[in-house]
Amino acid sequence: MSSNAAQLYQLIQKNPEHTQELFRQALQDPQGALEMICELGKSVGLPVTTQEVKEYVASLDDEETKKWLIKARGGL
Repeated sequence: MSSNAAQLYQLIQKNPEHTQELFRQALQDPQGALEMICELGKSVGLPVTTQEVKEYVASLDDEETKKWLIKARGGL
């Protein structure tokens, strides 16, 4: 698993603006949110693929992240 995905996740988590922007994007277009994450990673020198992001997020044992994912997938 890519360590870039873990570092990028931490970077996003520390920035409420990125978190909110990605959440809004995920509500409208989940694939677009993945693409935004990959673009962000590239721009900060932490390149990731959409598959790496999916695998990393699936590996997390974090209730807040799981709630976020359920909402982003339309499970409101």
